[in-house]
This record gives sequence, C-alpha cells and structure tokens, in this order.
Amino acid sequence: MGKTVLVTGAASGFGRGVVFGLAARGHAVIAGCQIWPQVWELRNAAKAEGLDIRVIKLDVLNEIDREHALGIEIDVLFNNAGIMESGPMVEIPMPVFRSVFETNVFAALELAQGVARSMVKRGSGRIVWTSSVAGLVKVPFDGAYAASKHAVEGICSAMHEELRPYGVEVVTVNPGAFRTGFNDTGMESMDQWWGQGERVVEHWPVRELNRQHDPAEMIAAIIEVIEAEKPRYRTVRPASAEEMVRREQQETWERQV
Repeated sequence: MGKTVLVTGAASGFGRGVVFGLAARGHAVIAGCQIWPQVWELRNAAKAEGLDIRVIKLDVLNEIDREHALGIEIDVLFNNAGIMESGPMVEIPMPVFRSVFETNVFAALELAQGVARSMVKRGSGRIVWTSSVAGLVKVPFDGAYAASKHAVEGICSAMHEELRPYGVEVVTVNPGAFRTGFNDTGMESMDQWWGQGERVVEHWPVRELNRQHDPAEMIAAIIEVIEAEKPRYRTVRPASAEEMVRREQQETWERQV
C-alpha cells in the first residue's frame, strides 16, 4: 500500500532522488523546495518523467511555508533539508555557524514537532531524519556541520524513545561521502569569508573529492527505510563508512591529547 510522504530539500541531491524513486513506486509524494524557481523546475522535470508529484514551496526557515506543509496529512516525513558550512572552529564567523544550526537543527525540529503532534493524535507515522556520518565522528574543518548533525543525533535518540509509546517511529539515515555536489560546495563555502580578516590557523588543505560514491546507493537505502515495515533505527551507507564510524568511535575512548 502506498504511503503519503513529505520530503524537504527535494530540489536536489538525496531529496530529489528519493522523490522520483518513491513516486515511481506508487507513493503519494509531496516535494518541498526552498524557492519558487526550484518548484517550477521540479514540477516540469516530474511531468517529463510522467510522474505525479505534488511540488510545494517549503523553505524550512519560513514559518508560513512550514504552516502550509503542516496542513497536509502525511504518513512519513523525510526531514532532509540541510546546509553545510566549512572552516576551522576558531575562525568560522558566528553568524555562519548559527545559520547551520538554524536550518539543520532548529527549523528541522520545528517541522518535526508539528508533524509528530498530528502523528501522535492518530497513533501512527514515521519521521526519517537525514543525519550524517559527520554526526557520529570527528570532522576537522567541518565542525559546524558535524556539530549540527551531532545535535540531530541527540534529538532523534530522544524522540525515538519519547514517541515510540504513541506509535510514531523516528529513525535516521547517515550518508557518507556521495557525489551530489553537497560536499564539494560545502568545502568551498569557507572561501567566502576567509580573506575578510586576520587568521591565526591555516586554511584546510585543498583536496579533490575524487573518492565519493554513487548517490544511487544512498537513495535506494532511504527509500527502503521509508517503505520498510520495521527499519533499523540508523542506516549508514556506504558499508565502508559504517566500518569507519565503529572503528573511530572505539578509538575515541583511547584518544590522548
């Protein structure tokens, strides 16, 4: 039986792939895009593929957009919208750091709260959060994004236990490095402000991201989590990233200054 699924951050990357994949499999999909030009583009792309996708404007930072989305009854929220800002923790401007938390943590939680209240009242529903491998390990020079995803991990672990008695499921998907463009532009983002002040630490080494994985693997895993009767609480892809996470978390207990 098809599900009604709201996807945030649907204009590109994992969100876009999941929207098209779910629609092709017969689910009723509401695709949330940040700005109107993305809405128009995605509607036309769906039409070209012969897919019936409801595309709405959903800037997760916009209260009007959130309230509009919360008026739609859904079975699953794929809480996916996010941004990445890079830079060493001692240098990153606080407005930049705050912007990451505003999108990845506060706006995402506010939307999840609204959806969860409706789900609790009817006794069913699932909230799938895009976390990250960065939410489970150390990520030098990408600490703002990693910190936001560590916060997501804390939120989800609490929500999972709090909502389970009411029939509402909370799970995470944790991508590693995939070729969506998100990591590439995220690495570049610090260059916007780096030259605007005196720096006391070095710019992180510029390196080519030539070992990223095909996003189709992660998209398929997310669709499986959305469709599964009993999904795992945490889904990490690729498998090599899961192995790295387990190894690094163990090493943390033995780390010395």
